[in-house]
Amino acid sequence: MALGDSQAWASHFISVDERLLERIAFIWPTCVAVLPTQPKEDEITLNLVDLLWKDPVVRRICYYVEYQFETFGILPNGAKYSKGIIDMAVLLDQERERYLAYECKRLNVIHSGKRSSLATAYVTEGMMRFISEQYAEGLPIGCMLGYVMDGDTPFAMKQLANAISSQRTLRLISGPTSIAPTHDIERFLTTHTRTTATTIEFRHALLPYTNYQG
Repeated sequence: MALGDSQAWASHFISVDERLLERIAFIWPTCVAVLPTQPKEDEITLNLVDLLWKDPVVRRICYYVEYQFETFGILPNGAKYSKGIIDMAVLLDQERERYLAYECKRLNVIHSGKRSSLATAYVTEGMMRFISEQYAEGLPIGCMLGYVMDGDTPFAMKQLANAISSQRTLRLISGPTSIAPTHDIERFLTTHTRTTATTIEFRHALLPYTNYQG
């Protein structure tokens, strides 16, 4: 969709992401406390969205936070079709096509005592959906939340940096560039050329899962 002044909208999306991550950091211990040791991605995201929407500060930041937000495409005859489902979308107002998208992926998953980084899936099943404009079509910012299941964020960041840098279809322009963490949430940025020749900035946030479990 066309936003008019794309830089102004990018700045607004960034501001929303900064404020929302502050609230995520605040409610994250509550979210983790009610979940098992190695829950599925959707289970984590559903509980996170539920807590976000109940948070009075979040209600002042945006119009709505939606779990599994369905994006629409349009056919030449004007008919709409489903392009896919985004894990979490922050709607800024009642305009359905103006949203901040968050794809959520587990990282460093432990199974039978072995660790799988899942960094490749983070790229191919998450970031690539923004690059192709399946998600956030025409929007300048996309967000990724990585649930670091063993709490080892340095390892997760290293594996992601390697996966992002080696995947040519991501059309990397710059990054990964670390930015200031939000409490325990480590963050970094990447910028990419989309298949439509426009650019998109990814704001990546890594949430340590095990640090909050008793």
